[in-house]
Amino acid sequence: MEDAGQKLRRARERLNLRVRDVEEASLKIAEKYHNDEFAVLINRISEIENRGLVPSLYKLYSLCAIYRLDFHEVMEWYGISVARLPEDTLLVDIPETHPIGFRPRTHGDVMLPLALDPGVDLRRTTYLTRMIQRWGKLPLFFLEKLRLKEHHYAFIGTDDFFMYPLLQPGTFVMIDETQRRVANTGWTSEFERPIYFLEHRQGYACGWCSLVGDHLILEPHPASGCTPKVYVYPQEIDVIGQVAGVAMRFDQGRRRRQRS
Repeated sequence: MEDAGQKLRRARERLNLRVRDVEEASLKIAEKYHNDEFAVLINRISEIENRGLVPSLYKLYSLCAIYRLDFHEVMEWYGISVARLPEDTLLVDIPETHPIGFRPRTHGDVMLPLALDPGVDLRRTTYLTRMIQRWGKLPLFFLEKLRLKEHHYAFIGTDDFFMYPLLQPGTFVMIDETQRRVANTGWTSEFERPIYFLEHRQGYACGWCSLVGDHLILEPHPASGCTPKVYVYPQEIDVIGQVAGVAMRFDQGRRRRQRS
């Protein structure tokens, strides 16, 4: 924590700012937002820089604005990495199926394979790990062209066996919100049939759907042991979008049932 304070002090000194200058600037920010929490007084600046005092979010915001620092980077100085939020959600089992509020960021780095074996044939099933010749960190803004903002993400609850074993409990799903029309036909196998993510009065659901008049039938996987559910559409249920991708462990459902 003291290292973070020293970094803030060096940032101030590089700009040739006195602690008095910082205090006066923070008072202007506090006045703008009508919140005294944004004010960083002289004695507090000294404690932050020299005694390892951790500033509040408001005061840290003011210091970042005054010193022209990236807020997320300074939070990392204090041991908080916003980029790890999705990773840390896996430490907590949530029984209910729910959407995820995280949005793709362009801040930070991500580990990606930078070079693949030139002989890899992506048309065939491949153990990709053995084909990666070199890993490296890339800034996240390189991922912008993947158009991640066009999709949202959700998590299949650890008690949700509705689409098991096709979708294991604990699965992350990517949702394409442009695909909201329920299709009653057009597939030849369960792997081609669209899976929808929906919101109803009791929460969220994920499954196959069919429309019969003004009723939406939410259909489970036959092997799940669950029963279909019928809703008046669209009064009782809303189609958020179609599942476009998944990330899951294949043993999650088995492990969950063994514990219960």
